[in-house]
Amino acid sequence: MEFGLLSVIAVILLVGASIVGSKIRVAAPLLLVVVGIGIGYLPFVPLIDIDPEIILVVVLPPLLYSAAVNVPIVDFRRNFRPVIGLSVLLVIISAVAVGFLVHWIVPDIPLAAAIALGAVISPTDAVAATSIGKRLGMPERVVSILEGESLVNDATSLVLLKTATAAVAGSFALSSATGSFFLSVSVAIAVGLLFGVITVWIRSKLTSPVHDTIISFIVPFVAFIPAEELHASGVLAVVVTGLYTGHHASQRFSASARTNERLNWRTVQFLLENGVFLIMGLQLHSLVAQVGESELRLQHIGLLSLGLVALLILCRSAFMVPLIAGMQRVTRRYERRNAGYAHLNERVQSSGIADRDDGRFRDRLRKLDIRTRRSAADLEHEREQQLGWRDGVVLSWSGMRGVVTLAAAQSIPTTVPYRPQLVLAAFAVAVITLLLHGLTLPAFIRKLWPDGAGTGQEKAEIVSLSRDLYEAADEAIDEAIEERERELEKEAPQPPKDARQQEQTDIAVQRARASARSALLPLAAAAAPTLPIEVQGAEHPAQTYQRLARVALEAQREALLEERAIGRYSSQAIHAAELALDAYETRLLPPTAH
Repeated sequence: MEFGLLSVIAVILLVGASIVGSKIRVAAPLLLVVVGIGIGYLPFVPLIDIDPEIILVVVLPPLLYSAAVNVPIVDFRRNFRPVIGLSVLLVIISAVAVGFLVHWIVPDIPLAAAIALGAVISPTDAVAATSIGKRLGMPERVVSILEGESLVNDATSLVLLKTATAAVAGSFALSSATGSFFLSVSVAIAVGLLFGVITVWIRSKLTSPVHDTIISFIVPFVAFIPAEELHASGVLAVVVTGLYTGHHASQRFSASARTNERLNWRTVQFLLENGVFLIMGLQLHSLVAQVGESELRLQHIGLLSLGLVALLILCRSAFMVPLIAGMQRVTRRYERRNAGYAHLNERVQSSGIADRDDGRFRDRLRKLDIRTRRSAADLEHEREQQLGWRDGVVLSWSGMRGVVTLAAAQSIPTTVPYRPQLVLAAFAVAVITLLLHGLTLPAFIRKLWPDGAGTGQEKAEIVSLSRDLYEAADEAIDEAIEERERELEKEAPQPPKDARQQEQTDIAVQRARASARSALLPLAAAAAPTLPIEVQGAEHPAQTYQRLARVALEAQREALLEERAIGRYSSQAIHAAELALDAYETRLLPPTAH
C-alpha cells in the first residue's frame, strides 16, 4: 500500500515538473533534481538508497532503446565521426585526466580507483541539453550529435569502469584490457544486430497490437542480457538493436504498430528519464550521511567536485578544437565520393546498359542511382550544416551528467578507499553540471543564434517534400490507371465507356488524388506562411480546410458523447465511432518529431 502511494506521488511530481518546466522555460530534469533534494531533507523522509543494479539492468536498457529507436539512422551515419570521437575518445581522455587529478590530490586513492571515478563522471546525458536546445532553436545537427553521443558513451564508460575495477583488484594488463575492450564492443554489435533482425522479423508477422506491444517492451532486455552473459557491453547491444529496429520499422511494421510504439516508448522514456533525475535528488541526503566525519569532509568533496567539473569542461572544450577542424576534411571526402559516383553513373548511362530489359540490371542500376543521390545529399548536408565555432561552443557547454553517473558510481567496489566520498563526488558532479549547464545553456543558444538556427528552412523543406509526395502520388495513380487499362485490353476488347460511366471514373480518380493530398494537409497548414497567398490576409485553403474540419470534428464528438449518455447505441458501436474520430483527429494534427 505504501509503495503504491509513493509511486502515485512520484508520477504526480514527474508530470507536474514537466508542466511547470514548460511554463517557466526550465528543463524538467533540473526541477526534479532540486525537488528531490528538497524532499530528501524533509525530517519525516527516510534515507533513500537505490540499488545500482536496478538502474543498470532495469532502467538503462529500455531508456537507451527508447532513445535509439527514434534516432534516424541517416543522422547517425552522417555524424559518425563526431559521435565516436565524443563518446569514445573523449570519455577515455576525460577518465584518465580525472584519475590522475584525483590521485594527485588524494594519494591514498589508488590511480585505478581514481580512473574508475573518471569513467563514472565522463559520459554525458543529453536529455536536459536536447530538451533545451530543441525549444530554443539549437541546430539540428548539434542535437543529433548530442543524442548520438549519449547513446554510445554509456557503453564506453561502463566497459572502462569494469577495466579500472579489475585493475583495483590487481588483475590489470594494458594489452589484455585493450583486447577486452574491443572484444566487448565487437560482440555487443553482433548481438545487437542479431536480436534486431530476429525481433523485427517476429514483430512484422504479428497482427495484434497487444502482442506487438508486449514484444516491443522486452526487446531491450532480450538484447541486453545475452550480451552481458557473453561479457560484452549490454548497453551497446541495446543501442544497436534500437537503431536497427527504428530504421526498419517504416518498411516492416504497420502504421498502427509504429504509432503504438512511438506513443508507448515516449511514455516509458518520460517516466524513466525524469524518474532517475528525481532519484538523484532524493539520494543526496543518504550520500552525505555515508560520508560522516571522515578525514575527507564535505567541504573537501565540494572543492574536489568543482575542480572535476572544471577539468571536464576544459577537456571537452579542448577536444572540440581538433574535432571541428577535422570535420572540415569531411567535406572534401564527400566531394570526392560524390564525384566518383556521378562519374560512374554517367558512364553506365552512356554505355547503353541502362536500356537492357533485364530485371537484375534494373535493380543494380536503381541501387547505383540511390547511392549517387545519397552521396549528393550527404555533400549538400555537409556544406549547409558544416560545424563551426558556434556549434563547438554549444557542444562543449552541453556536458551534463545524469543516469549512468548516478548508477555506475555506486558500483565502485566497497574495498576502494574513500568509496563514499567518491560516490558523493560523482553525484555532486552530476548535479553541478545539470544546474550549471542547464541554467546557462539557454543564454548561450540565444546569444549565438539570436534568430534561431535555420529559421525558415524547416518550412521550406516541408513545402518541397509535400510537393514531391504529391507528384509521387499522382504518378502512381496515373501508372495504376494505365496498367488497369492494359490488363483489360489483354483480356478482351472493351466497349467504349458511356458518358456517365466516364464521369464516375473521373470522380473516383479525383477523390483518390484528393485523398493523397488530404493526408498531408497538416504539413501544408504548418508551412502555410511560406506558401503563396493570393489575397492579403485571406486564409490559405489548407488552413480553411483544417479549421472547418476541426469544427465538424468537435460537433461529432459532442454528438457522440450525447449518444453515449442516452444509451441508444451499443457500447461496441460507440467505441468503434470513438476510434474512427481519434484516427481522423490524428491526421488533422501537425506531426511532431518524437
